[in-house]
Amino acid sequence: MLNEEIRNSILELQKQYPQRRSALIPALHLAQMQEGYLPREIQDEVAALFNIDPNEVNAVVTFYDMFFEEPTGKHILHVCKNVSCMLRGGDGLLSRLCHKLRIAPGGTTEDEEFTVIASECLGACDRAPMMIVDDKVVGPVNPDDLDKILEEAKKGPGHPCPAELLGGSHG
Repeated sequence: MLNEEIRNSILELQKQYPQRRSALIPALHLAQMQEGYLPREIQDEVAALFNIDPNEVNAVVTFYDMFFEEPTGKHILHVCKNVSCMLRGGDGLLSRLCHKLRIAPGGTTEDEEFTVIASECLGACDRAPMMIVDDKVVGPVNPDDLDKILEEAKKGPGHPCPAELLGGSHG
């Protein structure tokens, strides 16, 4: 259940747009801040605040890689699977990373440290094959450097929540 602070923030956010529906994506970021992911119950609450069908909210949540329906690891590792990265070894990079962490794409390590997401274009084709490690673009990635990349990630605070970047706080 959404806490009162986030509920009120979403209602205030809607007032900033000519059509309140335009506030759906930032509202989902706020809602995700509460639990770190968006379980169906929270998606339904957001839909009620927007007076839209819950399936529309679920369609947005499942379309974008930045929203999660399940708890994630502390660090999010996006591996680009688009053409440029694929042609330069992105599939092998994803496979090797998943093998190293003993998870499948979309999975979270047993210690909840890492979640690996196979992502569509991450917008850095000149750095192919590339990854986004929390909020940092890394590439071109040599698969032999994965241990170093993972160790560096562990030193950081984890993946940022966009709402935190806007000055919000976890509820």
